[in-house]
Amino acid sequence: MPVPPAARLAVELAVIALTAGAATLLFFDYRRHRRGGLDGRPAFLAACADGVPAPARRLIGHEIALVSSFLRWVSRRGPHGVHSGDHALAYAPAQAATLYGVFFVCVVETVALACVIPWPVVHAVTLVLDVWGCFFLLALHASCVVRPHVRGADGSLRLRYGALLDIRIPADRIAAVRLDRTYPNGPLAAPDENGVADVAVAGLTTVIVELTEPVPYVRALGRRAEARAFRFYADDPASALRAILPGVPEASGTPRQVVGTPYGGSQQSQEDP
Repeated sequence: MPVPPAARLAVELAVIALTAGAATLLFFDYRRHRRGGLDGRPAFLAACADGVPAPARRLIGHEIALVSSFLRWVSRRGPHGVHSGDHALAYAPAQAATLYGVFFVCVVETVALACVIPWPVVHAVTLVLDVWGCFFLLALHASCVVRPHVRGADGSLRLRYGALLDIRIPADRIAAVRLDRTYPNGPLAAPDENGVADVAVAGLTTVIVELTEPVPYVRALGRRAEARAFRFYADDPASALRAILPGVPEASGTPRQVVGTPYGGSQQSQEDP
């Protein structure tokens, strides 16, 4: 059925009014931050932060990072944030089969709905959403491939999950590292009552890092948290342990590095070489 001209005009005027109002608020916020002493770019970012909720900013940034990661993946460039002397700890293979399976189902759904929906507008909207869903799955996998965990050359540890999570642990905060296979079911990187946060992949973690003091970080949607230990998944946990241990400093009152036997069993203390 045709859309009445009056209804179309009312919708267009409403969109213009909302856009103009948002632009006006952004401009006045920008001017306020400029008068407060900020330069152009910091003032603009601060004005955006005032008007856009943190979860929305995180989601927008995540979409941009997904596109960047997908382009890096298909162009076979090196991993993001891994420099000379760093050691990358992969985790993406654990979920690759699941993501590719879901991607196949999404492709089948896209083709099926494109064949059975007769209404042009509904057909176009559904097709766009389905194609975006297929791209999202591939880009999510790409972001996990090109953004691995990183043991820095300075002994620090960087725990990531794609473009959603980025936790930086200084070398002097690491007290002990051991293998610990667990199946957490809580939200991503949400600390429990004991201050332990899980960065699980496919519902699994294999390594735990205990800290000398809590480390603050930002969760996926912008909420701030801190944890005194992190359990994370590494595709080769024994190799990850060997990579992390040389960077753990020995300080007065700091426990020795602890190496546990894989997936349970007794633990033994490992002295520094």
